[in-house]
Amino acid sequence: MDLAAGDVVADVEATVCDGETFRSRQLSSVLGDRGAILVSTGFAFSAIARNWWKRFARAGWEGFDGVAVVGVSRDGPYAQNAFLRELGRPDFRFVADVDATVTDALGLRTDREGMAGISTPWRAVVVLDPERTVQYAHVADDWISPLPREDVAAAVEEL
Repeated sequence: MDLAAGDVVADVEATVCDGETFRSRQLSSVLGDRGAILVSTGFAFSAIARNWWKRFARAGWEGFDGVAVVGVSRDGPYAQNAFLRELGRPDFRFVADVDATVTDALGLRTDREGMAGISTPWRAVVVLDPERTVQYAHVADDWISPLPREDVAAAVEEL
């Protein structure tokens, strides 16, 4: 699936982590009043995830009024909570997407070349409105490049 503006993301059930606890919730319940930024980084504690999330914090993403900032990675809830604590960002949330439910709803799962039977999510950022309609989507075409933070900020301003 090529994720594009206007697509509606399914309201799947996800394990949502807040740095201390985790619970199963519908994706729609994680969105803020104006929507959400979903960030797929593959795995917590990876160099890419650490780099990206520190950049988001420095860019002031926690200050988007009414817009939740939600990470999506394949790690379990204990690792997600530990990662949030390490970041020191109680305003961010993470989805422990161990079974790739959210990844599949976003159409981001890909088989890893040269890694038999291994699939991971593409690194991506998606801006959703409160009805889970995609307003902006960027799927990285490599595994290490930074996300276009300025384009994301512009999309959030339009919510």
